[in-house]
Amino acid sequence: MPSVLSQALLGGRLCVQLLPRSAYSARDPAQWQTLGVTLERQQGVHAIDSDHRIDFDTLPGVLAYTPIGVEVFSESATGGEYLLMRLDEAFAGEHLPAVDHRLQTSGNRQVLDQARQVRRLLLSLQPDMLALEQCALGFVGLVQPNSEYRQQAQPKVFARVLDQISEQFHQPLTLAQLAATYGHNELRFLRDFTRAIGLTPHAYLVEVRLQAARRMIEHTDLPLASIALDAGFAHQSHMGSAFRKYLGMTPSHYRSRF
Repeated sequence: MPSVLSQALLGGRLCVQLLPRSAYSARDPAQWQTLGVTLERQQGVHAIDSDHRIDFDTLPGVLAYTPIGVEVFSESATGGEYLLMRLDEAFAGEHLPAVDHRLQTSGNRQVLDQARQVRRLLLSLQPDMLALEQCALGFVGLVQPNSEYRQQAQPKVFARVLDQISEQFHQPLTLAQLAATYGHNELRFLRDFTRAIGLTPHAYLVEVRLQAARRMIEHTDLPLASIALDAGFAHQSHMGSAFRKYLGMTPSHYRSRF
């Protein structure tokens, strides 16, 4: 398993961490202001500033701002890649809304694009610190004070489709197949899925395949050509294109990195 990647930015006022997919049970003691972005679908149970635990099913691209004083318990059997930013109180007080509850937004393509760029920079052997600071600061402007935390309805609506993709990502999938699972025609499915998640069905499928390939590279000695096929890519060069686009390195470089 790759270790947690982290960088201290802006003179230590902001710490950015890339948390890998793994099972976890954690309680944030509410001593930091935090911004978090999901890079993968994540399911589990959590409690937000209370002892009442509820099931959660969080999609990629969800941005959550938790102010100091709000305690969060979260537990998941599988976890999911997660970008976590901790801000010191003075910096957060100057740039983030003064609230006493968690704020959360979903389905924002800009959030996911920036999170992927931060991931790409963190994975680099020699990250561009100015670019990393700019990307990290970009999330601050996306926190909306009127977006109160709530259990999102979208994961429930798309649960069967997301389960289908997670189980069959290594197979060819068509828009018609996914739309049939959703229960509506292809055009409506494409519109609804993209609006709710911030990614087209194809872009989401590529991300799922990319994550699967990363885990196989990290945990096995399988040849890259075999990993490409097992992850659902048409061939090794197709997988290589996805790695270069979203991670800024080839699969071979990724294997040497971890």
